[in-house]
Formats: sequence, C-alpha cells, structure tokens
Amino acid sequence: MSEVQETLPSGQEVPIKNEIEVDNMSNMSEKIDKIATALAKVQSEMGTVSKSSVNPFFKSKYADINDVLITALPVLSKNGISVFQGNRYCTVSNGFYVTTMLMHGSGQWLKTEVRLPLDKKRDAQAVGSACTYGRRYGLAAAVGIAMFDDDGNAASHG
Repeated sequence: MSEVQETLPSGQEVPIKNEIEVDNMSNMSEKIDKIATALAKVQSEMGTVSKSSVNPFFKSKYADINDVLITALPVLSKNGISVFQGNRYCTVSNGFYVTTMLMHGSGQWLKTEVRLPLDKKRDAQAVGSACTYGRRYGLAAAVGIAMFDDDGNAASHG
C-alpha cells in the first residue's frame, strides 16, 4: 500500500496509512469521456448564480447553497448528471471534508473534496456552517460556476 502525506495546519506532514483514506484519493472513473461531454454541455447552458442572501456583517449579497443548487441541478439533470455530496471528519488534521461527486448515467463519475478547518468550538453550528460552505463551493467548483466570495469571512472566523 502506498503512503500518502497530509499536511497539518502547523506545517507538519503526517502519513495516512488507512486504506480507506488512500482509496478516497481516487477522483474519477477509469473513463470520463461521456461525463466530460455532458459537463461541457452543462457549462454552455448554465446561467449565472443569483445572489439572494445577505451577509449583514459585511452588508453584502452572496449566493447561498440553494442559489447554487437552483442554478446547477436542472441543467445537470437535463444532461444526465446527478450530484452527491457527503462529508467526513479527520481527527489527525482536525479537518472537516466535504465531498462532491458528479455521476453520469453512463456510470462515469468525477469527485472533488474540499477541506475546511474547524475552529476550537467544533459544535453543531460550526460543523453545519462548514458543511454548507463546503457544499456550496464544492458544487460550484465541480460544475464550473464562478462565484465571488462576499461572505468568506464567516467560514474563516467561525
């Protein structure tokens, strides 16, 4: 089994020897020609994301997860692509991971993972906020939606 390194916030590199961790490193099916063609169609048809939420602290508008889903899901579905998003927590790096997987009717798939550090609280509110933030940015990145981060300080300051 190959050894994978993960870098902690302190800069220390820690080997990950768990087979499940190594298996999670795969980010696409063996072939991606059909999903790539479908995703190209999605990106040519998808509109821009509306910014319907307001961040009162920064007095700015931003696209929340619902805005991203409303923009992406109909066009993805029309082109035979479904979305799965899940999460996991790594005790070694204190990292919360949100996984976004695009699955095509052909069986081909693409996967991306966003690592979000949690603050010291680690309560349900912090985890929920990190999960929503990760889902929003993970899906936007996976399907090629450009977003300006008006509310990014919420995730970085907990």
